[in-house]
Amino acid sequence: MFYKRNDDGYKQPLEGIRQKTLAYGSETLLTEFRLSEGSLLPKHSHPQEQTGYLVSGRILLSIGSEEFEAEAGDSWSIPGDVEHGALILEDSVAIEVFSPVRTDYLP
Repeated sequence: MFYKRNDDGYKQPLEGIRQKTLAYGSETLLTEFRLSEGSLLPKHSHPQEQTGYLVSGRILLSIGSEEFEAEAGDSWSIPGDVEHGALILEDSVAIEVFSPVRTDYLP
């Protein structure tokens, strides 16, 4: 699969949180998140492992009982079924890979 960049197709599951699935295969799914300063991604969990990279901005990331202030260039990996969330400290862009594929994120 090849994905050509465009600005169409973003979903807004929460106020200030926009997401778009970019490319996906049989085992992994790549998603871009555009996050607005002051937004909250409430704590949640899912069975998929989630590996992320902060392209720009700054977020306060909660993984399990730990908190991390992530800045552009930082990355993380969250095991499946571990509670996590984020407070968006600055307008940010994050790229995340989910495995196995999150079928709810398929276009």
